[in-house]
Amino acid sequence: MEKDFSVIDYEVQDNIAVIVVKNPPVNALSFSVRAGLLHFLMKAEKSKEVCGIIIACEGRTFIAGADISEFGRKPQEPDLPELLDYLDRTKKPVLAEMHGTALGGGLELALCCNYRIASKNARFGLPEVNLGLIPGAGGTQRLPRLIGIEKSLAMVTSGSPVGSTDAYKCGLVDQLSGENLRCDSLNFIKDIIETESVHPSISLKTKPIVNDEETQTILKTYRSQVRKRKRGFIAPEYNIRSIQASLELEFRDGLKFERKLFDELMEGEQSKAQQYLFFAERQANKIPDLDSKIKPVDIQKVVVIGGGLMGGGIAMCMANAGISVTIIESSKKFLDRCWKNITANYQNTQKKGRLSQEQVKNRLCLIDVSLEFEKVSDADLVIEAVFENMQLKKDIFRRVGKLAKKNAILASNTSALDLNTLSESSGRPQDVIGLHFFSPANVMRLLEVVRAQKTSVSVIYTCMKLAKIIKKIPVLVGVCPGFVGNRILFARQEQAMRLAMQGIDIERIDRLIYEFGFPMGPFQTADLIGLDLGWEKAFTNENLLVDKFCEVGRFGQKNLSGFYDYDASRKATKSELSEKLIEDFAESKGIPKRDYTDDEILDQCLLPMINEGVKIREENVVTRNSDIDVVYAHGFGWPAYRGGPMHFGRTLGSDKVLKKINYYSQFFKDRFWQTSHDFRNILDEK
Repeated sequence: MEKDFSVIDYEVQDNIAVIVVKNPPVNALSFSVRAGLLHFLMKAEKSKEVCGIIIACEGRTFIAGADISEFGRKPQEPDLPELLDYLDRTKKPVLAEMHGTALGGGLELALCCNYRIASKNARFGLPEVNLGLIPGAGGTQRLPRLIGIEKSLAMVTSGSPVGSTDAYKCGLVDQLSGENLRCDSLNFIKDIIETESVHPSISLKTKPIVNDEETQTILKTYRSQVRKRKRGFIAPEYNIRSIQASLELEFRDGLKFERKLFDELMEGEQSKAQQYLFFAERQANKIPDLDSKIKPVDIQKVVVIGGGLMGGGIAMCMANAGISVTIIESSKKFLDRCWKNITANYQNTQKKGRLSQEQVKNRLCLIDVSLEFEKVSDADLVIEAVFENMQLKKDIFRRVGKLAKKNAILASNTSALDLNTLSESSGRPQDVIGLHFFSPANVMRLLEVVRAQKTSVSVIYTCMKLAKIIKKIPVLVGVCPGFVGNRILFARQEQAMRLAMQGIDIERIDRLIYEFGFPMGPFQTADLIGLDLGWEKAFTNENLLVDKFCEVGRFGQKNLSGFYDYDASRKATKSELSEKLIEDFAESKGIPKRDYTDDEILDQCLLPMINEGVKIREENVVTRNSDIDVVYAHGFGWPAYRGGPMHFGRTLGSDKVLKKINYYSQFFKDRFWQTSHDFRNILDEK
């Protein structure tokens, strides 16, 4: 009796077996799909009626990869290599009919077919590197045998998909379809059956690829590029090693080598951290008290108040998503500067080949600039993006609250100010939310969606949906000083300053944080942000080291002098004046010099971040620990292969982390080293 394989359809049309996967939403290669495919491939192979086989998918995409619900568990048999091994040995010609995306295991399956046809909008990729892995079912051995070393290296080290035109040009697909993919597939395989007696199979190319001087140069070039672009990550090098095996090993031996590398990575800490973040991003969208039946506001028109770098970047985010946006400024001078910055940004992107001239024109047509504040009256969403001054922002919200139409959403891009105070000044606090973009707003993917005390559920739901439309990773956070990202950053920056005042060289501190995996250290970060952020001369704080720098006009990179000196190209060099300012300040405060090991310096920079994260979770500022890690991985440069501060702390062990914090708290008796009474339970939460 035949088993019930409900995720697979099977029918024979004109002697062609059509096997259709129907496992929405992305036709992932779950156990039931693998088992069903194997069963019906065997059935087609045994059938005297069947002369050829088509593997296709129902819905919006071809197989888009593995079933993520099976991650971390031993797969049920048949596993993917077993299925693909059978497909390799099938005597009848098999055609992969592809539309949407063919990713990961989906592309590996297609590579085992004799032929591949695709719709013109299809995309193809092996994104395993983004999970700290390599393709584990033959992708690194079949792909280079089909399209060559260079294109294969580009695909596996970046994880980025290629479009159908490129796929056709390099030989990844044999034919591009017109309007009727199924009809074209049937015609293609019928023609093949009539005209060809032998069908191409990558697995029959058993010998290693020719390994010449040019190939070695390509490998060397990619290794050099990957070391710079993916500093600290080990998976890109493993991908290169596995592709290299196709030059040195016969096909079956190459498959064994690939699997060995895959298993090593799967058991390693980096892949575990990257997979953790993959799931954490998806969890961040799940808000317990948001009813999915809520109807979001239809955002068709946006107004951004303030045309600085942030306001301009936010406007570009909207235009990039096809949303009409108006930027309001207080003077023509500021408007002209804003428009100049936006057009230059788009033109630079066009020069790099990332946008066509037509795309640039269309996006600029969606952006309007105006001096008329009254234009907020017909906006569905108003985003205030002026500089961080509470009184100025309150004045803007008072005006917007009166002018904006009913049910319009009023948002602030504030990075640290009290959103509850701002929301009350609007006179309609239920409509107010924080949308904290990160600079540059048109590039950085993180969006802190800040929920004020009276923000309506509908407004929250709308903004979480909007974030996805404008291709951001949203994390819902509550109101507290600095929200999540800046609050934790401040804890690290404060301790780094203390280390400097104790005589630890700032270059050493920056180097250790950089070697940990951050793009830059705390003092480089401070110079980039600007030491004068929030500083006013009349209100200089005598207890803050950075204020001493501001008093003498050292503001950071913006005026080429901060903790470091900078040349015209912004290259940093050590500053004797900076060293003296730190030394004099420490002496005036009676701070004694101390020496620390490299590990102790790292501890003192990282542990306050973990500790502050625990407090944030304890205060219910976020829904879960992983939300904090998403903020830090996507907004503050925490290396993805370390998973975020909470994941990192849990990996170290809550007992060990708490013991270290208690040790350092003897020397620094302040809030950054005071721990929660429930520290272990909160950090251990998964």
